[in-house]
Amino acid sequence: MSTAKVRVNDREYELPLVVGSEKETGVDVRKLRAASGVITYDPGYGNTGSCSSGITFIDGEKGILRYRGYPIEQLAVSARFLEVAYLLIEGRLPTQDDFAGFTGRLNGHTMIHEDMKKFFEGYPPTAHPMAILSMMVSALSTYYRDTRAPADINLNIVRLIAKAITIAAFSYKKSIGQPFVYPLNHFTYTENFLHMMFAVPAEEYQVPAVVDEALNMLLILHADHEQNCSTATVRMVGSSEASLFASISAGINALSGPLHGGANQKVIEMLQRILDDGGDHQKYVAKAKDKEDAFRLMGFGHRVYKNYDPRARLLKQAADDVLDSLGVNDPLLDIARQLEEVALHDDYFVERKLYPNVDFYSGIIYRAMGIPTNMFTVMFALGRLPGWIAHWKEMVSDPHGRIHRPRQIYTGETERGLVPMAER
Repeated sequence: MSTAKVRVNDREYELPLVVGSEKETGVDVRKLRAASGVITYDPGYGNTGSCSSGITFIDGEKGILRYRGYPIEQLAVSARFLEVAYLLIEGRLPTQDDFAGFTGRLNGHTMIHEDMKKFFEGYPPTAHPMAILSMMVSALSTYYRDTRAPADINLNIVRLIAKAITIAAFSYKKSIGQPFVYPLNHFTYTENFLHMMFAVPAEEYQVPAVVDEALNMLLILHADHEQNCSTATVRMVGSSEASLFASISAGINALSGPLHGGANQKVIEMLQRILDDGGDHQKYVAKAKDKEDAFRLMGFGHRVYKNYDPRARLLKQAADDVLDSLGVNDPLLDIARQLEEVALHDDYFVERKLYPNVDFYSGIIYRAMGIPTNMFTVMFALGRLPGWIAHWKEMVSDPHGRIHRPRQIYTGETERGLVPMAER
């Protein structure tokens, strides 16, 4: 067995190496503290493997993203979102019979309990749809038995995926003061969501094929991304044996932050700022290049990918197709295309590999589709849901699993005596 040696002061400790199927290598430090009294220190866990997983592989240097071994480039153009959801959760692609059974079960659970509609009535019109989504997912645990029994887990997974689009669409309708539109099960999953978003009661929304295809791709590209902030949150909360609904609700809250799921919303806000300032994109390109200027172009570069984000390559074409097909005339999208042109050809951006990322293109597509900015993060959550579920399911099935309990380096006061209040 390969090992690594760690020297602490004048003592040396031998620790085993863990090697993954793609030759990723880690040092197993689980026994280091017991043997030496020291812990590893890694703020943000950027260099810490919190688990082993067989779900998603990323190589940021080479721009590789695979779900269960399948390249994202193949899944995004040749599969439906629910096929990918099945793949992530069950570990294999569905057969035709599997898929028919899976979609049939989902169709039987798209409605939410009528009493839950009263919850929406209690939210103010200004409530963010992401906050509503989190609370409503958590509330599902009050309606459905949530245990670790396999039958309960499988049923609740179906319920959660099916009801998520209904809850999301209802949260949007609430925000604009329109009546809810119920799901129609002759639609596909993506068509059903768009119908509930944009139809009015007693009418069907005619879903443009290019919009349905783009949404299908967007959901697939967001379906999982290894141990990101929200996925790690789902695993951490779930490690306490919290329910599926509680764990996913926690993941939704983690995703709501602007540094995570809110990044595509920040792209649109940046474009609006440029437009409000006269629309001179070159001025803001110059600001981005200026080290003394705090301005940063949103939607360019990626923490993981040191190459072109493979998801962005796919979305670039989808964005072109949607904008051209719908004939959208939007000054914000014009500015976005101008910035894209600069980033792809300007030496400053090319040398630093600051290519447009998935957040840049997803924001553009959602805006062109008519989805409001405050729903962007909800769309991200709908896509990420199967990944969260897959990681939660993988975690609870681990016979060696334990509650997550990170350590810390204490930097506070050393021991001191208490002075009674009357003497202070």
